[in-house]
Amino acid sequence: MRVLLVEDDITAARGISSMLKAAGAVVDEADTGDEALELVRHYDYDIVVLDLILPDMEGYEVVRRMRAGRIDVPVVILSGTNVPQAKVRGLCMGADDFITKPFDRGELIARVQAVVRRSKGLSQSKAVVGNVRLNLDTKEVFVGESQVLLTGKEYAIFELLVLRKGMVLTKEIFLNHLYGGMDEPEMKIIDVFICKLRKKLQLAGADNMIGTVWGRGYILREPAGTSSSMPAFARSEEMGEQEFSAFPLLAAS
Repeated sequence: MRVLLVEDDITAARGISSMLKAAGAVVDEADTGDEALELVRHYDYDIVVLDLILPDMEGYEVVRRMRAGRIDVPVVILSGTNVPQAKVRGLCMGADDFITKPFDRGELIARVQAVVRRSKGLSQSKAVVGNVRLNLDTKEVFVGESQVLLTGKEYAIFELLVLRKGMVLTKEIFLNHLYGGMDEPEMKIIDVFICKLRKKLQLAGADNMIGTVWGRGYILREPAGTSSSMPAFARSEEMGEQEFSAFPLLAAS
């Protein structure tokens, strides 16, 4: 989960950022409304956590401009006021939730995760693809009843693929998701992570579901026979691992 935290109070920003990172999120920070709007125009976030009072504009205005610009990333507003009219105004502007300060760490994380789940069409904290089950809250992956032990980076990649199932994700998207634009390694590292992830899932008995769209990136598909809405993939080999191209075969080998 990649989060944009918009908070001008340095101490508060540090504390909230630590909470989110402890829950496995990649966090970018902005301290003004203009900076936040610039970031959401150029980067792909799962959610924006937005303080209501900023030095250049109110959080309401940030949400209004996002929605006017057809930026539909979910927004959770943080505010020190518990006046009902403030909450109503924020939700009417297009925010997805409104949390009053001070808040419990567990509540913040739970509500952020709930908003992200709803935005991805998930009613529960678990996502299922084929015979693989992903627990978004505990960051655990299971094939049947067997847990697949993934590193933090491998899990982050798999979670992103699951949450955006059916979408082709470029290596740039993965790098931004994993490193947030800071000290990014070469793009080849994504191929390495994908290779290791595939092998771990395969060894655990998972269906084959991570495909490569040549020249574009990677995609998560429903295993054959599970859904007809996803394209078929042809087999190929790259870097010694099984890959897929976006050309259907009449029969799988």
